[in-house]
Amino acid sequence: MVKRFTFLLILLFGFGFTESQSSSYVADSFNVSYIQMKNTATCLYSVFISTSCSPPKYTTDHISIAFGDAYSNQIYAPRLDDPASGTFESCSSDTFQINGPCAYQICYVYLYRSGYDGWKPESVKISGYNSRPVTFYYNTYIPSDTWYGFNLCNDASSSFQVSTKTWFICIVLGFFLNFWI
Repeated sequence: MVKRFTFLLILLFGFGFTESQSSSYVADSFNVSYIQMKNTATCLYSVFISTSCSPPKYTTDHISIAFGDAYSNQIYAPRLDDPASGTFESCSSDTFQINGPCAYQICYVYLYRSGYDGWKPESVKISGYNSRPVTFYYNTYIPSDTWYGFNLCNDASSSFQVSTKTWFICIVLGFFLNFWI
């Protein structure tokens, strides 16, 4: 009985060592013109963008966003910036209400920056009607004239995934501890 308990404890302990697939990247194959409108219904999304305290103090660059779910439902806002209103100043946060096709769990987001100032978002948090709020952590300068972001849609089926390597280590440890204890 103690051996089975130890084995289960090792497996559960392994869940704490999950590998993250949250690295950002330049989206070479991302095409904003491929917007699926499977669903004619319109939903409202709240997008909360926090800008880092790194220079520049503000940006006059054009900032766009595209995000969506694993079922090709895509929401696109071609222009979020408004230099006259102080949007995207350093050490600040901005909230946007964006209408778009109704999507399920949001699992990707891309930002597009065009201009010469530069801009370093800290994070982007998106919430919508059919979606739990999700936060994407950038904390890096967005390259100019390129869609840059995250695509976690392969992991969208489970928010609690364990890598094969982690499973293997836990099983081997559990096996050896079964004989040792």
